[in-house]
Amino acid sequence: MTSEINNAIEVLVKGGLILYPTDTVWGIGCDATNEAAVKKVFALKQRNDSKALICLVANDAMLERHVEQVPDVAYDILDLATKPTTIIYDNPQGLAKNAIAQDNTMAIRVASDKFCQYLINKFKKPIISTSANIAGQPTPKGFSEISTPILKGVDYIVNLQHDKKNGPPSSIIKLANDGTVKVIRE
Repeated sequence: MTSEINNAIEVLVKGGLILYPTDTVWGIGCDATNEAAVKKVFALKQRNDSKALICLVANDAMLERHVEQVPDVAYDILDLATKPTTIIYDNPQGLAKNAIAQDNTMAIRVASDKFCQYLINKFKKPIISTSANIAGQPTPKGFSEISTPILKGVDYIVNLQHDKKNGPPSSIIKLANDGTVKVIRE
């Protein structure tokens, strides 16, 4: 696993795209602080750049560095979650401007997958995570269903978990600084 992490980081540092297993589905990833890299993700997915992306962090400390104010209820939600949970936060900071939604929010998930945690910890920055498909196409159920344009469009494919079937997509919850909680996807 160490060589895969090192290879992926080498690509991320250069602003490249990786294809990697996450705690939910296979993802296209890049340095979430690099606008040029984020632009490449939108281009590869043929996705409208007004659509929001998800960002993975390694732990609570990294989350707190990239969100102006993490509401206390966020920690309760994450502690009680029975599956990967993405939370949309107000006022993200230190992330690429084109990764942040037009309403100045960012969907962030604390990674639960060991590979992702190690990768992000060693990279020391959040990583974009978006499903490995062209916009509007079905999300692949596993590595074998990822389309050729995606496979050829990334700079590095992590050589782990190719036989693993995807887990369910994450829950998505929007938290406002005023304490408002809205479930976007269960």
